[in-house]
Amino acid sequence: MAAESQGAVPLRSEADIVASRQVVRQLAVSLKFSLVDQTKMITAASELSRNTLVHGGGGEMRWSVIEDGLKRGLKLQFQDEGPGIPDLNLALTDGWTSGGGMGLGLPGSKRLVHEFDLRSAPGQGTCVTITRWK
Repeated sequence: MAAESQGAVPLRSEADIVASRQVVRQLAVSLKFSLVDQTKMITAASELSRNTLVHGGGGEMRWSVIEDGLKRGLKLQFQDEGPGIPDLNLALTDGWTSGGGMGLGLPGSKRLVHEFDLRSAPGQGTCVTITRWK
């Protein structure tokens, strides 16, 4: 495991989405996540990175390796200063889409992780925090 246990990746272009997936893959491997858990975290990160870029106008993904007793996990936070989400309940409804993306949306990303927190308000941007434990 690298000495650094936190960092950030800018999300300003398609290349940054690829970079965010690569960072999450490296972290998940270093935490010895199973291949299934690696895939779940990379998929959620990809979807949320794309949302940050497309809907939020860009932002960043902050990551940290966290511990709770003997458990270790990976926490990712996707932050933008975009228009925000006017209806959080609607955005978290299965089958609802604003178009584009992989079609997972926020509810799909939520199902891929152990912890999911969404904070947004119109005109104030959006912050999505996800955690997956080993």
